[in-house]
Amino acid sequence: MTKIITAARAAEMIEDRDTVAISGNGAGMLEPSALIGSLAERFRASSRPRDLTLIHAGGMGDRKNRGLSPLAQKGLLRRIIGGYWATSPALCQMALQNEIAAYNLPMGVISRLYRTAAAGLPGLISRAGLHTFVDPRLSGGKLNPAAEADLVRLTKIDSEEYLFYTATVPDVCFIRAGAADENGYLSMDDEVASFDVLDMAMAAHNRGGLVIAQVGRVLPAGSIHPEDAVVPGYLVDALVVAEGQEPFYGAAANPVFISGDKRYTGAIEPLPLDQRKIIARRAFQELHPGSIAAVGVGVADGIAYIANEEGVDEQITLITDTGISGGISLRGDYFGAVFNHRAVIPMPAQFDFFEGGGADLCFLGFGEFDALGNVNVSRLGEQLVGVGGFIEISQFSKKAVFCGTLTSGGLQTKITEGGLQIVREGKFRKCPARVAEIGYNGEFAQAEGRTTLFITERAVFRLSDSGITLCEYAAGMDIEKDILANMDFQPGISPQLKEMDRRLFFQGNMGLQNMRG
Repeated sequence: MTKIITAARAAEMIEDRDTVAISGNGAGMLEPSALIGSLAERFRASSRPRDLTLIHAGGMGDRKNRGLSPLAQKGLLRRIIGGYWATSPALCQMALQNEIAAYNLPMGVISRLYRTAAAGLPGLISRAGLHTFVDPRLSGGKLNPAAEADLVRLTKIDSEEYLFYTATVPDVCFIRAGAADENGYLSMDDEVASFDVLDMAMAAHNRGGLVIAQVGRVLPAGSIHPEDAVVPGYLVDALVVAEGQEPFYGAAANPVFISGDKRYTGAIEPLPLDQRKIIARRAFQELHPGSIAAVGVGVADGIAYIANEEGVDEQITLITDTGISGGISLRGDYFGAVFNHRAVIPMPAQFDFFEGGGADLCFLGFGEFDALGNVNVSRLGEQLVGVGGFIEISQFSKKAVFCGTLTSGGLQTKITEGGLQIVREGKFRKCPARVAEIGYNGEFAQAEGRTTLFITERAVFRLSDSGITLCEYAAGMDIEKDILANMDFQPGISPQLKEMDRRLFFQGNMGLQNMRG
């Protein structure tokens, strides 16, 4: 009996008040867009199914109408448990207007909760999120008043504090793969990675739910090599064929991914010399040979390009929260589509690695940071962003390096030989006295002995027991006018205050072939 059905038939299998888990991340990666579209169309036509709970670990969409945004219809959803929100602005608006019960939990927690549900366990015990906004002593990950249920609670084991995250069991999961055989065995041919699709499928199957997989093509039974079968066919209830699906939006236009093998031997253009490159270069200087460093989206996503430009990419290993090690990621919402990488592991295993302290350091963006070294990336003014993998990566790395411009909103700079000038200051300050929402707790980091740095285009700050300290500044900066006057708190000034390395501000490479040990 064939497992192949239409996308419309798949949508008809969803019942009122079902919990639906959907795979995907970034700009179309592993996104089952045909299934999402059919579910949205069925509701538009029939007002069914109603009151669904949606679970997604990664953010999906183009920050406009793609991804999860088609599901933003009143009555279709009653609750969302999401790791990253900003790529689906229509759902963000529903959350901000209190039209759905909205939760933001760490991306790695959600992906590992699938594994917990698959094992028949009630939830996940983790230190991830302690003393951040997902700690129930703050907001417990609740984004609005409609989010009444407590999904996170504080517990102790042998006097150590942990968070207990309640497992939400999917009735249906929508996943995606590059190919399937007729028996439903799935391979990730032409996909960027496998993310958490195996754990999602096990969670739904083991608890009596349905697993529906969107695939690019169906092959004869037994034609997928056993070592390539990421999801075994006995977990998959139905297949929906979406011919011509791409690994991410617009992949066919990207020469690196046209071949499908993600190997690229051509020249990689250096990044243009701008304020983002200055920050990435200065962050790169925190690496040493043999470093294992987690890199997140934002300004820090240029570090792999710096390593390539300097000819030292083989001396370090950069890893992403999606399970990819080595290589160079595309940037922005395409972050996670990596070429020339060395290994891919399941996303939940990558987060186990993070929480176990496996990363020497991490490079992450910041939305704002305050006098105590707290960092907010998840809720900036009226903008709902979501925390993604930020909490687990930053909380457990031995050194956390946060990267971003000192101000935002129209900031213009002029790079001089060896220094910087501010042409127009940004409208928005990013250093309030206290952040609006804590995703990284500076005092907790200090208590646990972690090193915390903040790198901007014009200054470098370090967190110490006395708070934020200015330790480097760019040549050409007036410290009072260009730095301190743009902060809502007064940082300490290091007795060893020095200029940032002038090589950061020159064209050409920096001559870092001999990295420090």
